[in-house]
Amino acid sequence: MKKGLFVALILVLIAAFAASGLYLAAYFADSAKQQNADDKRAELVNSTRNEYSATEEATGEATVSPYGVPGSYGHEDEYYTPDVIDEPENVPTKPELQSGSDFLPWYQELHDQNSDMVGWLQIENSKINYPVMQTSMDNANFYLYKDFDKNDSVRGSIYAAEICDVFEPSDNITLFGHNMKDGSMFAYLGNYYEKSAWENNPLIFFDTLTESHVYKIFAVFKTSGTDNVGFAYHQMADAKDEAEFNQFVATCKELAFYDTGITPVYGDKLLCLSTCEYTIDNGRFVVAAVRIT
Repeated sequence: MKKGLFVALILVLIAAFAASGLYLAAYFADSAKQQNADDKRAELVNSTRNEYSATEEATGEATVSPYGVPGSYGHEDEYYTPDVIDEPENVPTKPELQSGSDFLPWYQELHDQNSDMVGWLQIENSKINYPVMQTSMDNANFYLYKDFDKNDSVRGSIYAAEICDVFEPSDNITLFGHNMKDGSMFAYLGNYYEKSAWENNPLIFFDTLTESHVYKIFAVFKTSGTDNVGFAYHQMADAKDEAEFNQFVATCKELAFYDTGITPVYGDKLLCLSTCEYTIDNGRFVVAAVRIT
């Protein structure tokens, strides 16, 4: 009897081990397949951008790279605040944007393939070089487990919170992405636990379909994603007043692992990159940045 139970237990463990192995194989295979597709999209964007730059150079027109910001924006630079900022009033969640001459041309083809694409996100020297998706409130979190082509995917896509207006933009835009074991999607954000990572790579490049912008990280923190427990950073899109905005910034800095010396002021535009964090229950890891140009 005991021998039979032992054999049964061994068989169960073998079956569990095999199932885990199959799951991991599918996990990494799916992620690798999607990464390959995303790499091709990044190549398309880059090659198209280069073609337009070459054409402008040949015709003698001034060329402005979407990431070519005049001057250096390293950690030692003085914090930059735009002189004039228009506050949005009663903006729609996701305004209709028509394809046309107002598009940055290197995003036109991808937007034609999927009109849910609202921008592009890149952090240099990382795998973060992806399209950004967004859906309406009635289809919330659609891209949590969907790829660019709307197929099921364990790693999903980078997507903007439905309450944010990417184009106006909102005071704070939250972008979500999985913390993948293969280092893709938002896994790189974990490097910012250490201040040295911020010192060496503090900039985030986030384009909409029509404009290119650079953000600088001002706070990195973790919090619980459980309602009424953690900091609900993702629920703030447009501050109702200066006090609410300042409290949001203050909370980000209070929770921060280290001081960056940067404190955004009312009127600045913020970006929060959000992924899973595993040292606390239902944890969230957040990299908060302020737009500098």
